Amino acid sequence: MILRAASGEEGGFTPPGPAEFDLPPIGGSLGSFDAFGQTFEIGVTKPMIQLVLVALLVFGLFFAASRKQAMVPGKLQFVGEEAYGFVRNSLGRDIIGSRDFQRFVPYLFALFFFVLFNNLMATIPVIQFPTFSRSGMVYALAALTWIVYNAVGIQRHGFVGYFKHQSVPHGVKGPILLLLVPLEFLSNILVRPVTLALRLFANMFAGHLLLILFALGGEYLVLEMGGAYAAVGVLAWILFILVAFLELLIQFLQAYVFVLLTAMYIGSALADEH
Repeated sequence: MILRAASGEEGGFTPPGPAEFDLPPIGGSLGSFDAFGQTFEIGVTKPMIQLVLVALLVFGLFFAASRKQAMVPGKLQFVGEEAYGFVRNSLGRDIIGSRDFQRFVPYLFALFFFVLFNNLMATIPVIQFPTFSRSGMVYALAALTWIVYNAVGIQRHGFVGYFKHQSVPHGVKGPILLLLVPLEFLSNILVRPVTLALRLFANMFAGHLLLILFALGGEYLVLEMGGAYAAVGVLAWILFILVAFLELLIQFLQAYVFVLLTAMYIGSALADEH
């Protein structure tokens, strides 16, 4: 839940921070280990359960939508077909190209709705926690995309040919290659999964942190400060509601951008020229 006591031990306002995202294991810790100068607990956390629930939800929803196919679709089938068509056409065919896109549509489709539904977890009452505000989960998802686009690129061009394809700009010759080749290699092979993950993680983290700030700040101003500060607290709650609606748009856009970039990376790996 977002709302909690806003005052610190000495009576002042305690601003929310990264500690708000460190959720304890459900049912207690199963153990711990030390690494990088820190102690990490082993256990099942809320974001882990959300990942499983969303995976089951995505599978169950679209399995139900496709189970009874009819010439005149029902409401659920219509929604499923429209969702599939959106990903297939705008994120598959238009980005990867009509020659190769079809075999990647299942991955793009599952990826889009998996990311979207996990993002929406931040808005669902009681849950109210964005799964991908935990960076490790986003990096794992970006690593999967990294494996996919590099694997298909190597399959298309060969191992040496693919890395040459990704590192040597077409039509560029001469000493400038000494500068461009390392930069292209870093950008296309090493940096892409990092920036792909950071974009999603940072938006989910910052958006949720902003909501906590408005909610707790408004609570503190109304309940603790009172008087003229109460009006500012009410304004903070109004901003909380407005930002919550804005977050719905951001949650959709971040899922779209994540899959759009995935499709672009796959398309560039399959392209004949860099």
